[in-house]
Amino acid sequence: MENKILKIGVFTSGGDAPGMNAAIRAVVRACTYYKLEAYGIMRGYEGMIDGDIVKLGARSVGNIIQRGGTILKSARSTEFRTPEGRKKAYDNIKKEGIEALVAIGGDGTFTGLHKFYEEYKIPSICIPGTIDNDLAGTDYTIGYDTATNTAVEAIDKIRDTALSHNRLFFVEVMGRNSGYIAINSGIAGGAAAVIIPEENITFEELFTLLGAGEKSNRKSNVIVVAEGSKIGDANTLAKMVAERSSYFDIKVTILGHLQRGGSPTYFDRVLASKMGIAAVEGLLAGKMDVMVGVRNNEMVYNDFDTIMTKHHEIDSESLRIAKILSI
Repeated sequence: MENKILKIGVFTSGGDAPGMNAAIRAVVRACTYYKLEAYGIMRGYEGMIDGDIVKLGARSVGNIIQRGGTILKSARSTEFRTPEGRKKAYDNIKKEGIEALVAIGGDGTFTGLHKFYEEYKIPSICIPGTIDNDLAGTDYTIGYDTATNTAVEAIDKIRDTALSHNRLFFVEVMGRNSGYIAINSGIAGGAAAVIIPEENITFEELFTLLGAGEKSNRKSNVIVVAEGSKIGDANTLAKMVAERSSYFDIKVTILGHLQRGGSPTYFDRVLASKMGIAAVEGLLAGKMDVMVGVRNNEMVYNDFDTIMTKHHEIDSESLRIAKILSI
């Protein structure tokens, strides 16, 4: 490795995701292993602008791998979108002697990091930390597995109530414009239907499916709706069904930010640990302006254009399985 970098700054940005702390821990301990100094930048780009930077060591990140959220905090920075804001951030980075950056976040985080690299050429690598699992170039993002498990657990509990009272529940899960959480929590939770942005199901098709349940005297069920659904959110769909039929006793549950919290699963802890080390080793090997990813169980580095011009598509097999199981 070309060990020319001596000080690395690490920060989290955008929405929090379970496993971010595990990634921070891995970055800091990889720095210690390679005899580098690690600095934590608080509150993402906002903290970079304010100069809110602390030195971290191996003991600083002890007992955090099991914690959700992020010990470095996170924030969205309007000021960083301006040249003046980025100049303040650069001055603070240079004042601390930081020579490279590791950012943990989603596409917005990578966009900011890419712009910063274009202007100031500070070597930088992004680690994909988002529950949405919507970034091209990686099979999984940090936090997705935990969020999906949380959704499945909630759906299981909602199903108990649905069966007890013969109710039809519309359960809305997060994911922004990606249906990954919805499709897999729907399959695992035995949903009657899954509504995702990637599939062009119509309301009429959904109503026909529910009508089949009515003909078989089936009143209780669960419909999983991704928040980015093109035919309406859970409340809208529930209202539309109620206006067309009085057969179902309909309830709505929106899981919301519940899915972002909690202790990360073993999978997210291991994934974050591998990605954190890959980020530090990538910087030492001369890689910059890239995002770490895992494809077919191997660590890869993706350039900015790959991440921003492609979408992490849901495989057709998952869609096919969901349809078969909804009978």
